Amino acid sequence: MADYDWLRDATAAEIESHLAILDPEERREWAWHWRLWARPEQLPPAGDWRVWLVMAGRGFGKTRCGAEWTAAVAEAEPTARIALVAANLSEARAVMVEGESGLLSIGAPWRRPVFEPSLRRLTWPNGAQATLYSAAEAESLRGPQHSHAWCDEVAKWDNASGRAVMAWDNLMMGLRLGTDPRVVATTTPRAMPLVMRLIADGHAAGVVVTQGSTYDNAANLPPRFLETMRETYGGSLLGRQELDGDLIVDIEGALWTRTLLESCREDAAPEPTRVVVAVDPPASADGDACGIVVAALAADGTAHVLADASVEKAGPERWARAVAATAEAWNADRVVAEANQGGAMVGSVLRAAQVSLPLRLVHASRGKAARAEPVAALYEAGRVRHAGTFAALEDQLCGLLAGGGYQGPGRSPDRADALVWALSELMLAKGSEPKVRVA
Repeated sequence: MADYDWLRDATAAEIESHLAILDPEERREWAWHWRLWARPEQLPPAGDWRVWLVMAGRGFGKTRCGAEWTAAVAEAEPTARIALVAANLSEARAVMVEGESGLLSIGAPWRRPVFEPSLRRLTWPNGAQATLYSAAEAESLRGPQHSHAWCDEVAKWDNASGRAVMAWDNLMMGLRLGTDPRVVATTTPRAMPLVMRLIADGHAAGVVVTQGSTYDNAANLPPRFLETMRETYGGSLLGRQELDGDLIVDIEGALWTRTLLESCREDAAPEPTRVVVAVDPPASADGDACGIVVAALAADGTAHVLADASVEKAGPERWARAVAATAEAWNADRVVAEANQGGAMVGSVLRAAQVSLPLRLVHASRGKAARAEPVAALYEAGRVRHAGTFAALEDQLCGLLAGGGYQGPGRSPDRADALVWALSELMLAKGSEPKVRVA
């Protein structure tokens, strides 16, 4: 609200002086009037938009944006029928409804809705309603009609078998109530098919994008948190995505894409028939990380990446202990270690760390990217799953190029190389690619 721009730099005395001239009802509303306190980028854009995509870093205030917009719609339109869509129903309730920035926590207490969990429904005092939906159940959005929708963390929606895109399409086809149907989508940026489609649609489809970073909301975040985030993730691809709010797009010619990796995501792996820990030792303690990846084979012949236990800037004793601890924690059947850099020394170091499992030392006869190509083909065929998100490992996979070459992050794809050895051991050991010989 332009009339209140002065508030951003006002002193306590100036605010008190202003409050003194307000009538009792205005003073009562003062603390709950979102437009007075929101940052400009947290307010809906002007113009005739259909979708407002708020794509920003963690802590930016995306949830508050969505909740305040939803509450404003409900309070202004008694006939509003609003869809609240999250990755699953538990997140819809925990974040969008009951969270610290959720609909039961923001706005004037006397105008807040009543929540009926059994009906997945919120009802405002004026009769406006909102219903919770899970994006994982795309068919649940096929029949209902709505006038508005708030979709949270759309980049996190499970897109296995195209479910995320289907849920979005079903929602949009049901936005046929009222005179001005609109959707707000709040998310941390990730190169998911749905997010990429919304960005590509742009203004032609009435999509307006607001971007921002964690640091835009520094005034409302603990200084210790901000300091830790800068120290831990500053400059990394993960930091650029999760904090700076940058959309990390695919490298042309990469063996793995973000979309491919998201399509193979799973919450938990099935019972394994075999578990291996693969190791890509560093050339020196001051150089690259020691890649340590755990993968398993399931009874149906699919492989499942279970953990990235890689360690940074570790000497032989430390990374060997990490391998031993990882093998024990995951009850591994075998340890596979690349021995190009250290030869027999690698085996000696691992045995000294009490790695008592069967140990296979493998020697690379081709470059990292060439060895990775048949493993990438397994992903394309739907034979590999990731039991969780492994940001650093997946960044490296997306930097390996077909035909050879690596475009980062880092100097070497140590984590990705360990993954290649693990999946080769589980699924390609009898084939000709990659070429491996036992030491």
